[in-house]
Amino acid sequence: MENAEVVAMLGEIADLLELTLENPFKVRAYRRAAQVVDTLPVPVAELWERGELGSLPGVGAHTAARIGEYVEHGTCDELSRLRGKVPPGVLELLQLEGVGPKTAAQAWKELGVTSVDALEEAALDGRLAQLPRQGHKRAEAIAAAVARHRSRKGRFLLHRALPYAEAILARLREVPGVKRAEAAGSVRRRKETVGDLDLLVASTAPEKVMRVVPGLPGVAKVLALGPTRATVRLRMGMQVDLRVLAPESYGAALHYFTGNKVHNIAVRTLAVHRGLKVSEYGVFTKRGRRLSGEREEDVFRAVGLPWIPPELREGLGELEAAARHRLPHLVEEEDLLGDMHVHSDASSDASSTLEELASAARALGRRYVAITDHSRSRPRGLTNRQLLRHAQDIRRLDTGLKGRPHLLAGIEVDILADGALDLADEALESLDWVVGSVHSRFQMPAREMTARIVAALQSGHVHVLGHPSGRLIGSRDAYAFDLEQVLEVAREEGVAMEVNAQPERLDLTDTACRMALQAKVPLVISSDAHHARHLENLRYGVWVARRGWAEGKDVLNTRTLPELRRHLGRVRRVPARTRLEEEPGVTL
Repeated sequence: MENAEVVAMLGEIADLLELTLENPFKVRAYRRAAQVVDTLPVPVAELWERGELGSLPGVGAHTAARIGEYVEHGTCDELSRLRGKVPPGVLELLQLEGVGPKTAAQAWKELGVTSVDALEEAALDGRLAQLPRQGHKRAEAIAAAVARHRSRKGRFLLHRALPYAEAILARLREVPGVKRAEAAGSVRRRKETVGDLDLLVASTAPEKVMRVVPGLPGVAKVLALGPTRATVRLRMGMQVDLRVLAPESYGAALHYFTGNKVHNIAVRTLAVHRGLKVSEYGVFTKRGRRLSGEREEDVFRAVGLPWIPPELREGLGELEAAARHRLPHLVEEEDLLGDMHVHSDASSDASSTLEELASAARALGRRYVAITDHSRSRPRGLTNRQLLRHAQDIRRLDTGLKGRPHLLAGIEVDILADGALDLADEALESLDWVVGSVHSRFQMPAREMTARIVAALQSGHVHVLGHPSGRLIGSRDAYAFDLEQVLEVAREEGVAMEVNAQPERLDLTDTACRMALQAKVPLVISSDAHHARHLENLRYGVWVARRGWAEGKDVLNTRTLPELRRHLGRVRRVPARTRLEEEPGVTL
């Protein structure tokens, strides 16, 4: 039982509770638990077996019992009860951006809408606009949301697909005769979403591999089973294509099924120009004599290129760079010395203490961690004076820690609609590290949003722009703004761009990372952790940066703490203009 299935169960219960107008407190509890489980880097089933589920933030005894029931039996009485009250198609309406339970329930109960297609029809023919609190503009927005939903359908977030790939591969590697087993395709290129899983196995006994296919982890149905190929569907809906190859062809197949179409065509074209043929079975002469193919390096060597990292195989100039020996030395997770965006229990949506965060960071080998809790615009966020006291607590603990990690006093300060920051200059000036983020008014016109961000970067207090586009993959599009203009100002002001490693954000995108590097704006890869276990999620941000061609030197938190402090000392800082005593309504 993988976390994605538990997340789906908890989310469905919350949706059904809202649609049936049941206890709103239970709705929030299930949503909070789903969010926590979704970003856990460890299997929730293991925590249940060890009796540790109740220690997770937002997972009470009742919710833990529902999770345990689902883990052990694959079903849950509460879910079955609620499913009997709502037509299945109504739930899919909630996957549409801007369609909440109230709108879905209204469309269902008053118009008989029980599918996405039916909702689109109601939006286009004017019936939806006639409902209370809807109107023509909202109907148009919902029709557009349906189109976006269709374009995303069938894609799974990387962090939900990867555990299945890893579990299945681990089982396949135990089969006698298996030499290697790897994921190819989008997973190996570390794309943010995955359509299906392509798994390759090198084995001298393919029949033994095929025998274990029906019992592979997460398999719900076997769709095809042949001598060397199988296709299955997982319980969470994703399809898996499995191929077994002779060891002498494995490298060629791994290359063939990893690169995207543009990359593969370019490699095969280079081979043709050299009088060769490259296929999934190996490298051959024009007359069909086999030359090589056991390793991926064989394919690249045959066309006169060095090995190209999988993340770059997108047909975006990697072959040309390889030919000129100008491939980047991509950043590795081991290069990161610190984590620059971490929330403690001083944030209302986080739960780990400073001590717990320090302990987890130490176990992961982090040398420093910036504690960046929310500012006052967020629910129960820190006011100016609370921030100063919190900073004192952080520095006091840092002084008492023996060895690493060092704790930096910081804040994630809201960028308000007019570009002002949510806290007084004097409070921000006292900190080691300031993350500036947009958390509201996402629908602003692009020109206004750009001006808003630019004003914040020019404040002289922001060190890094947090999750710069505000997107949530598959559920909320990026807000509109001029990234090129923002990068130009960021370079002038010495502000970095964050690669937020929260698996549902991954923001900056890979394309935007590359734009930042071309603009000579440094990156910061941060976990945005809201629990100590989330510190392990940095790898997702590293993968995004690698896809964006980032090297270690391009990322600020690959530097030692003294080096980082020297860099920050060179960044322009303006004198404090607003003082704590000048600000009305300060909470003491």
